[in-house]
Amino acid sequence: MLFLPKHLYISVFSYHVMGDVKQIDATHAKPGKYVVFDGQACIVKNLEISRPGKHGHAKCRIEAVTIKEGKKIIKIMPGHDSIDSPIIEKKQAQVLSVIGEKANVMDIETYETFDITIPEEFREKLAEGSQVLYWIVLDEKIVKEVKST
Repeated sequence: MLFLPKHLYISVFSYHVMGDVKQIDATHAKPGKYVVFDGQACIVKNLEISRPGKHGHAKCRIEAVTIKEGKKIIKIMPGHDSIDSPIIEKKQAQVLSVIGEKANVMDIETYETFDITIPEEFREKLAEGSQVLYWIVLDEKIVKEVKST
């Protein structure tokens, strides 16, 4: 039987549900920033801050649109509340093959190959051999741009 030091044990219950996020105050969710609402990455479109009174707390009304589906989400919360902001990795890949609405791509830096869903607006432009810019957001890979070769 092999015994490991205590710091090397891995708990079966410690798994990562979401990708990397950082905490920001609701008042810092300016337009153009990315936030996580309802488990989805969103881009902030509008922020309204109201300061109610002498001893009241500021309230924030945040309008955001999901990155993937474009669905509008509105949240109202105290300004001192913390919200998650996703850490976005921007990477490039080369398209190896296209089958329907999926593409098999290879990361330019790591040479990792994986399947990725092609958004509707890029299906006509995407072909074998072309390069794509993709984002890793909350452990999801999203095509954001098709580069011409």
